[in-house]
Amino acid sequence: MEQPRRRRFPLYLHISTLFMLLLFAVGTTLAWLSYQRSAQIIEDAVQDVFGRIVRETTSELESTVAPARTAITLLAEQRAVRARNQAERLDSLAYFTRALETSPAATALYVGYDDGDFFLVRKVDDAPTARLLNAPPGTAYAVQSVEREGGQSNGAFLFFDADLKPLGRDARAAYAAYDPRTRPWYAQASASGEVIRTEPYVFFTTGKVGITLARRSMDPHAIVGVDIRLERLAELLKEQKITPGTQLVMFDESRKILAADQIERLVHTDAQGEHPRLVTLEEFGNPAIARLHADDRTPGAERPHAVRAGGRDWHSTSVRVSARNARPLYLGLAVPDDELLAHARSLRRDMLLATALVMLLAIPLTFVVARAIADPLRRLVGEADTIRHFDFARPIQVSSMVQEVDELADTMQHMKRTIQRFLDISRAVAEEDNFDRLLPRLLDETIATSEAQGGLLLLADAGASALEPVALSVEGRTSTLSAAATVSVGTTPLLLRDAISHTNGGARAGNIDSRAIAVFGEQVAPLAPLADAGTAVAVPLFNRAHKLVGAIVLFGATSIDPAKLSFISALSGTAAISLETRELIKAQKALFEAFIRLIASAIDAKSPYTGGHCARVPELTKMLAHAACAANEGPFRDFSLDEGGWEAVHVASWLHDCGKVTTPEFVVDKATKLETIYDRIHEVRMRFEVLKRDAEIRMLRAIQDGADVATAEQERDAQWRTLDDEFAFVAACNQGGEFMAPDKIERLRQIAQRTWLRTLDDRLGISHEEAQRKAAATAAPLPVTEPLLADKPEHRIPRGAGDCMTDDNPWGIRMQAPALLYDRGELSNLTVGRGTLTNEDRYKINDHIVQTIVMLSQLPFPKHLQQVPEIAGGHHEKMDGSGYPKRLTREQMSPVARMMAIADIFEALTAIDRPYKKGKTLSEAIRIMAAMKKDQHIDPDLFELFLRSGVYRAYAERFMAPEYVDAVDVDAVLAAG
Repeated sequence: MEQPRRRRFPLYLHISTLFMLLLFAVGTTLAWLSYQRSAQIIEDAVQDVFGRIVRETTSELESTVAPARTAITLLAEQRAVRARNQAERLDSLAYFTRALETSPAATALYVGYDDGDFFLVRKVDDAPTARLLNAPPGTAYAVQSVEREGGQSNGAFLFFDADLKPLGRDARAAYAAYDPRTRPWYAQASASGEVIRTEPYVFFTTGKVGITLARRSMDPHAIVGVDIRLERLAELLKEQKITPGTQLVMFDESRKILAADQIERLVHTDAQGEHPRLVTLEEFGNPAIARLHADDRTPGAERPHAVRAGGRDWHSTSVRVSARNARPLYLGLAVPDDELLAHARSLRRDMLLATALVMLLAIPLTFVVARAIADPLRRLVGEADTIRHFDFARPIQVSSMVQEVDELADTMQHMKRTIQRFLDISRAVAEEDNFDRLLPRLLDETIATSEAQGGLLLLADAGASALEPVALSVEGRTSTLSAAATVSVGTTPLLLRDAISHTNGGARAGNIDSRAIAVFGEQVAPLAPLADAGTAVAVPLFNRAHKLVGAIVLFGATSIDPAKLSFISALSGTAAISLETRELIKAQKALFEAFIRLIASAIDAKSPYTGGHCARVPELTKMLAHAACAANEGPFRDFSLDEGGWEAVHVASWLHDCGKVTTPEFVVDKATKLETIYDRIHEVRMRFEVLKRDAEIRMLRAIQDGADVATAEQERDAQWRTLDDEFAFVAACNQGGEFMAPDKIERLRQIAQRTWLRTLDDRLGISHEEAQRKAAATAAPLPVTEPLLADKPEHRIPRGAGDCMTDDNPWGIRMQAPALLYDRGELSNLTVGRGTLTNEDRYKINDHIVQTIVMLSQLPFPKHLQQVPEIAGGHHEKMDGSGYPKRLTREQMSPVARMMAIADIFEALTAIDRPYKKGKTLSEAIRIMAAMKKDQHIDPDLFELFLRSGVYRAYAERFMAPEYVDAVDVDAVLAAG
């Protein structure tokens, strides 16, 4: 299946597109590299910033925790830890307030006692805290106290100003339920001898997020602690935001967030607003934060990595911060890419816009330059197209700014001239069909193409050991050499021997003087002046098998350089192949001619009665065709045959009866009516002999029974005479004739009614096919009485499927086949009215023309012989369409086919070697053909040409016996028709 042709575009579009693509690729690459570099720089900056945040956060955390740690260390040694009531504890209020002032991050200092008492001093330094504690105006400190006495718990809030003057007291029963011993800081400090730091949590009173530092006091009955709010860390994280959408959080191992740039999102309460707790990373509301995890990398090793969360791209990371004497904390960062890389993307967009602008401005210039480069190539394409169409009328004139294009134009010009030279010699060789005329023409074309002044063509013998000069050319005068001396290759001039003996063969330039060429004989003497005057070129001619078929020696060639020698060598290959091809064609034609003559001879030899028919019909057909070509007036004044047409007539006439190879000899040579493989009259004679013996036996039995001997002998003699007479009649009927009267047919039927007695089984020793035919009838018990002559079932041989021609056959055959293949019935054959053939026999003979058409139609004839089947298969057709096998009319037949019909009839009428008739005299044959013309069986125009041109008499004088050649009144014959 043919592949669809891809769409193609001009070269200037390819160049322009390539340039644009390169610009685009460069611009895109630069934009991409700039983007990548900017992104890398930004990511590095983010890493640096994040490291700084980690360090500042760690430092801030330490600066927040250190004063508070000092405060509780000192508090652990104060008397407040040994106080047993509220009043004693208030004596240390000043110490509590000074410790709070020295620890800015601390919000409350407190002591928890092992009896459940609790004493806490809180800074009230902002309005939200004051409102939360319901503190009176001017409150600077608040004391939260829980006392348990006598099984009762009392909770109270005491408020003081900056000078520690009391501002009010608020007893709160709900606060009395607070028990420090249940708090995590109390339990952790009780179990440790060091300062402990709790995990971040929501403070009970304020609901703020913070941590607690606690330790055991010197009094083993008390634990001191300090609350530190982490709001300062949140403010620090908010200050460190890289972009507006940056998220910074501090979280612990349980993924609870203790600080964030959005502090308001850290606490989660239930539906009733109670039970506050810290949110987790998943509850923070940011998908990138939710995907953070605890990372133990050291600060400075962290690098944000890309994630996609919530349909948005982020750079995120987490790192562990200082965790001295406490559980570790982690700092997490998430920056949206669209904000982080906004500058890089803007730079990339600007680079792409700049590239597009450059491309837009470069398009016109690119098109102009590309057209200037491509236009010479486009014109070279046009020149190549002219070469493709074998148009060599004008030289190639193309110039270009590109050196390679100029070189290509020059090379194409040389190629154009070379192809033209090859075509000239190939055309000259191809146009010449005659091998004898081909040789000098081949020499002339080689001399002209190589620009030589003369040359000599030599052909090698069958063994390639000797060369014979066959053509000579001197300054345009060419002649064919006949009976020239054959020269051994070893004695040829040295230059020629060198060219022939070289491994690969090829043209050789050198000197061949007049003495060297004298070896070829006197006929080459005209070449002597040229041989002495200049350089010679010896060109060996090798066929496809690299076998020497000849040589050409050129004289007077100018400018013999390696390129020209190479050209002449290539040219010699064409000449050698042409010689070889013509020789092969000539040999094939000779073989084909011998083959068709072999077939015709075999057909004639098959029957001794038709010998010479296949050889005489071609001669007569050609004689009539020559007469038609020579006609200057009448219906055939425009008729002519070219060389191919004559070959078609020759082949068709020789093969016109090739189908007879399929016709059985016993049918073709059927000399009597009862003859098959042998003449069955002998069987009939034997039956009469049996009847005569039966008459003899009856006579002897009658005498034995007392009958008169003379009377018995007379009766026997009478029966014998009757049987002899009847057999003579049957034997006479067995001879073919022109007509058989009805009374003779009736007498045959009466004779056939005689019977004879068969006592032997007629199914013994017969062929398988005959046994199958006999099996159709039941065998009668022996002895059996049978008719003397009979048409038995086994005589009727049916026609098989392969013997029938369908109406839609591809050859257009329209012959009506008989029902039987053969009818060998004795009565059926003896009662044949004319000749010796039954209808079945005649169809079998006529079938030879069908087989001729079928056989010839299967041969791969070349174009000029395509008419052979039609010409050969039409010689039994009639002009009125009543002939066979196709029932063609005159208009459906070619003139040559009608000529062959006349030739076949005339040869058959005048032949004297037919078994069923005697040859006709010339006048009788012409008279019969005149009747056939009248009945529209043969072409009347051709019949008249046949007579008036004298073809009939020329043939008769060549092929007929003198006693059969009599006078013919042509005018009378034509006038009668």
